[in-house]
Amino acid sequence: MTRTSWAEPVLRRVTGRLVWALLVLWGTASLTFLAQAALPGDRATAILNVRTGNAEARTEAELAPIVREYGLDRPLLVQYADHLAALLRGDLGTSYQQHRPVVEVIADQLGATVALALVAVVLAWVLMVAWALLTAGRGRLVGGAGRLVEVVTAGLPHYWLGVILLLVLALRLGWFPVIGGTGAAGMLLPALTLAVPLAGFLGQATRTELERALGQPFVLSARARGMGDTAVRVHHVLRHALLPAVSLSGWALGAALSGSVVVEQVFTRPGIGQVLVNAVGSQDLPIVVGVVVLVAVFYVVANLLVDLAYLVVDPRLRRPA
Repeated sequence: MTRTSWAEPVLRRVTGRLVWALLVLWGTASLTFLAQAALPGDRATAILNVRTGNAEARTEAELAPIVREYGLDRPLLVQYADHLAALLRGDLGTSYQQHRPVVEVIADQLGATVALALVAVVLAWVLMVAWALLTAGRGRLVGGAGRLVEVVTAGLPHYWLGVILLLVLALRLGWFPVIGGTGAAGMLLPALTLAVPLAGFLGQATRTELERALGQPFVLSARARGMGDTAVRVHHVLRHALLPAVSLSGWALGAALSGSVVVEQVFTRPGIGQVLVNAVGSQDLPIVVGVVVLVAVFYVVANLLVDLAYLVVDPRLRRPA
């Protein structure tokens, strides 16, 4: 295949994904602005009350500096344009309560959350691959049991699963710290809480392809050459079955980041989950908006990277239409 013949479909796919990414980010930015504008009551009063910690009526003289600082006296469309321009500059605003840039507030805790999400996705892949290889194509009873486990685990709520794992593995068996663990042992249980539902979801997509690949002629040929079942599955079948899971990995990373908000609360871990909960409790809206925008950006970037990796893994996508 010539360079010109595969460059066109690749460029078309990448361009389509970039347009989709920009639309998602624009939609997120617009919704966050509308959420702030639609809040009941006077926004300047709300900001000042959050800053002072006292909920009370304010005079025009007290509110005037807030109105000037946030441009609340300008038309709504102008405020919307300023909101989009600030996001393009990477400016998420200033915390009402902490009087610090939102970027700094989130950056202080972002590393812990990203590390937790990455470990969770890796662990989900390990669980998914191991379970699929053990149960797929093993007959109706074993295969059905494997499929049932994936369906059940994919629907488990993070909060419920985290509490169960804490009660059993931390409190009863004492294998992990109960709260506040920041080392490897402290990260494993929260990561497992995120990974189990992800593994169930990814496993459902992988199982179908794995069972289809097991019936292909190249599998019969490999077994005819004397290759064992495990070797056939690992060396020949698995690479054909993982393409759907690869395409879902961007979603999985975004889901792990959003799910960490709940998991960090259950396990009392540092991270943007704690930042978000504290901001909601104190009505610190810029931080809430900043976290929402950040998660959306992670979703988009992760999916773009996965799409590019998919082009490398699956040569069929590089063929001209």
